Amino acid sequence: MARRPLPRILSSGSAQIARSREIARTAADSATDVLHPLITISRGLRRLAAIARARWAATPKERRGPTLFLVAACVLVVALVPYGPLLALVAVMGAAAWQGRERPVVKTGPDDAEIARLKGLYEALVPYLSLPEDPEPLFAHGGDWGTAFSDYAFDEDGRLTRLRISYPPYFTDGEPAARARIEQLLHAKSGRGREYLFDWDEEGNQLTLRVLPALPTTIAAQRFVTVPGETVLGFTDADAVQRTVPVQASDGTEDAPAVVWRTGPRSTEPHLLAVGQPGSGTTSLLRSIALQALPHGDVLVVEGSGTGEYACLVGRAGVLAVESGLSGALASLEWATHETERRLIAANRARQAGHAAPEDTRRPLWILLDRPSVLGHLAAAAGRPDPQDLLQVPLRHGRAAQVTVVVAEQFDSLEALGETVRSHTRARVVLGPAAPEHIAAVLGAGPHTTPVPDVPPGRGYARLGGGPVLRLQVPATPDPYDDATTEAHRQAVLELLPERRTATAAAIETVPGSAPEPDLETDTAPTLRKEPGASAFPSPVPAEG
Repeated sequence: MARRPLPRILSSGSAQIARSREIARTAADSATDVLHPLITISRGLRRLAAIARARWAATPKERRGPTLFLVAACVLVVALVPYGPLLALVAVMGAAAWQGRERPVVKTGPDDAEIARLKGLYEALVPYLSLPEDPEPLFAHGGDWGTAFSDYAFDEDGRLTRLRISYPPYFTDGEPAARARIEQLLHAKSGRGREYLFDWDEEGNQLTLRVLPALPTTIAAQRFVTVPGETVLGFTDADAVQRTVPVQASDGTEDAPAVVWRTGPRSTEPHLLAVGQPGSGTTSLLRSIALQALPHGDVLVVEGSGTGEYACLVGRAGVLAVESGLSGALASLEWATHETERRLIAANRARQAGHAAPEDTRRPLWILLDRPSVLGHLAAAAGRPDPQDLLQVPLRHGRAAQVTVVVAEQFDSLEALGETVRSHTRARVVLGPAAPEHIAAVLGAGPHTTPVPDVPPGRGYARLGGGPVLRLQVPATPDPYDDATTEAHRQAVLELLPERRTATAAAIETVPGSAPEPDLETDTAPTLRKEPGASAFPSPVPAEG
């Protein structure tokens, strides 16, 4: 059976129909633009009429007669006044245009999707915040979520950014395990991949959930406004600390809240331990500390990984040594032990004689030890002492001798740290992605936020002694000799490096570890011999009694 051809109007006129529709749509839009003032005034007149009808309906019957008389008198006065009707018409048109304007829609409450999310969160909390014996439970299946939730806010994607939860008084909010269950549930139901802050008000039985913005990563290494004995570990939230320092970021100068670590004789946290995953930024943290310590003290670097991350410090003024081999590390740490003992003896004799401590005992000495577990394995294989054993004297007596020890280690080798290192490093830093229980094991307390799986280098948490756990972002301090370093960061680090020592000054220096051990029973003690531009090392010249 042969197919009949379509009518010509259907086969050849489709393009004309589409073109006609487009012309009609364009004409309608143009007419709407031209007639927009008239449409606005018409809408306003309807609203004014509705308002007048509502006022008339609300007027009591005994007052309607006087009201009509007053309106008629006003109309008569307007009609008799010169240009009165014209002015009245202009006023009515202006009022109609004002009432008929398009007003932005004001959101007065959550929409359907947000209500569904709040209801789901309420139902999920019922098993944790209710008891069968409660006659009037605040949380019950099918209950009113508005009685428990307040001060809620959502982002553009409909996810919670702020929420205040009222919980019953019998909830065990003083137990960390109970808190952790609620925080884990809220984290899962509110959306993963973001960092939440949980603020528990035990007195008022309220929990506030808030999404924290990401810490800025635009701050690079620079000279921070601090006094000797203060080191900027990084930057945190504005409401977490009371001190800010002016910094130069990529987008201009600003005052950033800083985590300041204080060292010296009056410090309660004289030594620091930094732990992280590979690539988390612990080496950058040690490099940043070294650049801040060099203007006021001497630095001794022992690198266990042997990757040359501290090559930029070799030969610089104030850098005593940068050791990556086992023999050099043992010799340097042995010298540091003798130097700590010498400083203690010299300061003690000065105090007994009623004098101030010698100048060479007041210059800070920084010992930076990166990956000591690697050196420990090498020492065990070679039958030599563990380098950590040589840190006992600097760790125990370093505060009085102006000696500060900073140790960086990775999570997988954390068990290799000795008890002395663990007990005397009260300032702690954890960098990189880590589970909450691992963070709590290092810092001694868990964070009040939910760690995210993907973080930039230098991002983590810090705790100074028994203080609160703070979010931390270490200033970008990469290796300037690394090809992957950006030019801006490379120049920032190179500008902070001291001048290189001359060959003559370097030749005068004594190799660390060559000084004799101090005799604690005699009145003689080694002193420091300082050359211009050179670092201080022990000399066998006895001091005058």
